[in-house]
Amino acid sequence: MNRIEREKHIIGVMVDIYCKKKHKSKDGLCTECRELLDYSRQRLDKCKFGEQKSYCQKCPIHCYKKDMKQKIKDVMKFSGPRLLFYNPVEFFKHLFSK
Repeated sequence: MNRIEREKHIIGVMVDIYCKKKHKSKDGLCTECRELLDYSRQRLDKCKFGEQKSYCQKCPIHCYKKDMKQKIKDVMKFSGPRLLFYNPVEFFKHLFSK
C-alpha cells in the first residue's frame, strides 16, 4: 500500500470512529461524515507532493477549504487518541509511518 492509500485508509478509520461516537451512527457514516471523508480523499488524490508528501499538518500548502479543515482537525483530535483502543494495529502503523 503506498503512502496516499495509507493516508486514505487511516482517515477512513478515524472518520468512522468519530461518526459512531459523536453522531451515534450505526449504519455506516452519516451524510456529513461521508462528505468529509470523500472530500479528504479527493484532496489526497490531488496532492501535488504525491508519495513524498508529509502529513497535512506539516504541509506548506493548505489545500482544504477553511470549514473542511476545521472539521478534519476535530475528527483527528477526537479519533487520534481513541485509535489506540479501537484499532491498535492501525494506531501503531500510523505512528511508525511518520
